[in-house]
Order: sequence, then structure tokens, then C-alpha cells
Amino acid sequence: MRITGDQYLIKKINKSIVFDTIRQNHPISRAQISETTNLNKGTVSSLVKDLIDDNLVYEIGPGESSGGRRPVMLLFNHVAGFAIGVDLGVNYILTVLTDLEGNPVEEIRTTLENISFDSVISTLFQSIRTLIERAPDSPRGIVGIGIGVPGIVEEKGTVLFAPNLGWKNVNLSEIVKKEFQLPVTVHNEANAGAIGEHLFGAGKDTKNLVYVSVGIGIGTGIIINNDLYKGALGFSGEMGHSVIESHGKKCRCGNRGCWELYASERAFLEQAKTLSIDSADSTEEFNLDWYLQAANEGNDEVIRLFHQAGEYLGIGLTNIVNTFNPELIIIGNRFAKAEKWISQPIRRIVENRALPYHRGHMKIAFSSLGAHSCALGAASVSITNFFSDMKISVE
Repeated sequence: MRITGDQYLIKKINKSIVFDTIRQNHPISRAQISETTNLNKGTVSSLVKDLIDDNLVYEIGPGESSGGRRPVMLLFNHVAGFAIGVDLGVNYILTVLTDLEGNPVEEIRTTLENISFDSVISTLFQSIRTLIERAPDSPRGIVGIGIGVPGIVEEKGTVLFAPNLGWKNVNLSEIVKKEFQLPVTVHNEANAGAIGEHLFGAGKDTKNLVYVSVGIGIGTGIIINNDLYKGALGFSGEMGHSVIESHGKKCRCGNRGCWELYASERAFLEQAKTLSIDSADSTEEFNLDWYLQAANEGNDEVIRLFHQAGEYLGIGLTNIVNTFNPELIIIGNRFAKAEKWISQPIRRIVENRALPYHRGHMKIAFSSLGAHSCALGAASVSITNFFSDMKISVE
């Protein structure tokens, strides 16, 4: 009998429906799938067999009986493949290997001593290659690579402008795809971080949130009604370049008085140079971790500087509260490690300056994923694309 294109298409659609039902609700029985999807039991059994043959689903034995024979339960095979997520920072690269549920398996963090383009790309390639080599054997292998970059990224993966990296018009997606022959997605770092926190972190079960990535610069990722808000051209969220001082410092973006010039890690480190800090080791590097340790040891000057940074963060967050009226603001990236000293000044400024109706039920939280928000979010987009683009056999 000749099988028409329509029959092939219907089977493919039904198979995808069954697979998504298992992935989102496992453990689940064939009968429960039939009830959930309204597909007849024979169709479900046939499609489940195909998915088991594809190594995407497996049986785990009998579940609870509802009066008859105990049903055989099905699980999604979350180690059928793996994804790689990269947080390409200004002075570091964090690369994470995850399974198909976004659980971290391996990671590599590398400090960027040289931020020339060639050196950064070489380090990026080495980090990805190492995790590919470390990935456990799996039927699907590496399903994709997701990369978060602190800059303006267009939809096809070209970094149009990353001022803190000194990049313009870098087709990063094509560069990485050519090297590894794998699907590659490139995102703004804060957008990837927002996705990570929404799926796995402090923003789970929150429909409307703003993720504020405070690192060398400041970026924001905006989730509205559970979807990432990208703007008309995909460039939303550059709140670090909102002006809070009309005649302020000159920014790398070309403007003056940008928020990140006063509230970022770089701004803090610039201000810290004016402190009268003594160290027994003259070669010691005065980086953020050093100042965090100094604050922990009770250095009043450092603590006051953290308080000042918190106040500047609060000013920018006030603008976010008044503009977006979010349920939740999540502060993440490296500077979130200073939560102990910046939390109270942030909350005080927002309480005093944000409109009362807007802040009424709004919460401010710090990332529960720590430095992993961006990398996990980037990996999750690659996983989503794999499921969306996966060609399911219908022979």
C-alpha cells in the first residue's frame, strides 16, 4: 500500500507529541500518554516503540495499578545526548557540559590573560574541544553548542558590537560551527542568563522577571509571560547603557554617564584604586575576589565602596521597576558574590525611589545558579533547538 505524504506527516507530528509528553511528564505510562494526548492506545504503543528504538525513551518497570495490571512506566533518556553552554566573559570563559535536561556534567573555567581576538577564539575552541572529549558516550553525541556574549548579537549569531571585548561584526556562530561541525547558537549573555535562571534558578515558576547581569559591564535579560523579550530587532536589554548621569564619564559605547560606569565590577575596581590598601605582597592582584576577602575581614573602606556600588545598582533597578513592573528582579554574574554588602543598599534605594504601586509585590533576589546562569541558559537553548529540529524517522 502506498503511504501518502500526509500520513507520514501525521505520524511525525504524533511522534513528536508523544515524545514531548514523556519528556515533560515522566515517569508516565502508555495509558497515561493516551489519556493526555487523546491518541488511541495502539498508536501510542507503536510510537513509544519507535522512541525506544531511537534511544530517546526507556522502560523502568511497573508503576502503581489503578485496578488492572500494573502499567510499565516510561522515562525520557536524558543522557541520550549532551549540550555545551559557554559564558564568554570579558576576562574569563566558563564552559559547561550538560545532559538533555540541563543538568551540569562537566565544566571548565579559564581566565583570559590575553583578550586579543585570536587568543580568545583559541581559548574558546580549546575549552569546547576538551568538554567534547570528556562527554560520556551517548546515542546522539553533542547536540549543540550555545554561547553567551556580553554584547549586541543579531539573530543568526553575529556579534554586532561587544564594547568590553572590542568586537564588531564578528560572525561567531559561523566561526564555531566551521570548527566543530555542530549546531551553534549565540546569544546576548544577559538573555542567556535570564533563560538559565527562569528554567533552573531563582526565577523558576515566575512569569515576569528581569535578570540583571553585573560583571565587567551590566546587561539585562527580560522574561515577559514566560518568554524572552527580544525587542523589534532582537537587541533589547542593554540597560547597562541607560544614562544615569547626563554629563558623566565617557563610556566605551560612545555615550556618557551609562549605568555600568558606576555600578559594575569594572566601576568598583576603578574606584578601589583610590583606597589606601596595604598588602604585604606587592605583587598581589587586587581583583574582585581580593576585595571580597578584605570585606569579609572587616575592611571598612572596602565595605563602604561595596555599599556605594549597591546604591548605584539600586538607582538602575529603580528604573527597571518603574518601566517593567516585574514580579522579580534577579541579580547575577560575578558581582552578585558581594550580596552581603550590596543587598541592603540596593533594597533601600529601590524602596525609597521606585513607584509604590510598581514595587508593591516585586521581589529582589540574587542568582541561585551563581556564575552558571549564562552557560546553563545557553546550553538549554541548544537543547530546545535540538528537540525542535530533530528529524524523527517515520519508516
